[in-house]
Amino acid sequence: MAPDIDLRGPLPGVHYERREDGIALIRLDRPERGNALLPAMQPVFRAIWSEVRDDDAIRVAIVSASGERHFCTGFDVAEAEGEDAGDVFANRPLSESVRWSPHQNRVWKPVICAVNGLCVGGGLHFVVDADIVLASENAAFMDTHVNVGMVGALENVGLARRLPLGSALRMTLMGRHYRMPARRAYELGLVDELVDTPEALLPAALEMAGQMLENSPQAMALSKQAVWGGLEQGYGAALEQAWALLRRHWQHPDFREGPRAFAEKRPPSWNPDPNARDEDET
Repeated sequence: MAPDIDLRGPLPGVHYERREDGIALIRLDRPERGNALLPAMQPVFRAIWSEVRDDDAIRVAIVSASGERHFCTGFDVAEAEGEDAGDVFANRPLSESVRWSPHQNRVWKPVICAVNGLCVGGGLHFVVDADIVLASENAAFMDTHVNVGMVGALENVGLARRLPLGSALRMTLMGRHYRMPARRAYELGLVDELVDTPEALLPAALEMAGQMLENSPQAMALSKQAVWGGLEQGYGAALEQAWALLRRHWQHPDFREGPRAFAEKRPPSWNPDPNARDEDET
């Protein structure tokens, strides 16, 4: 169950906005502290991702950050020994302890991460678990866990999924001595699209999200589950899971609406309810 947090009021370190067009904007908002993460922000992110996941009116989410110098400088080390740090460093199972990213909260709607400036350590959660990563030319990526006596683990496993192994290990083991520039991250696949300036970043992400709004929400969600699920198992098992998700969609109204709208040369009218069933199939 998500924490009981009023997402319409001021939130510690985060700005959250639900747009009328179905796009949710999530912005790290501590530019004076490099947009570093606070212990109090984790339950906020859990509540935000729960709403994004469960509210059918939200179709796409974008994660960004305030300012131009830093996307996120990781966990605020100055707060590491504070009384609120317990939830961040709790000795509990992963599913109960770490809830920063969309993947960690089982969000199957499309998520775009728009990276400006430097992204370090814990900020990589939002990058490696996003579906599409955009970055401005001034962005850079670095992991400093080992420099402060911590294990580079969760974010680093994600890096190894999106980067060649040597590049992921170089970032992990060299710590602050290696920054991967945005251009190199793009060449290696950590970044999917580069834009020239930080000012162009959010408009590019919004344009991409707007194009996704034209698609069937349920088809996108099941497609995302098939692709991400395929990373967690062998090829044969991944195909079986993908086939089960495909067959599941046959009962949803969007399965018939898409071809019908195409044949009638009109925009489709998608059903946002993932549990809807086609009356002709029931």
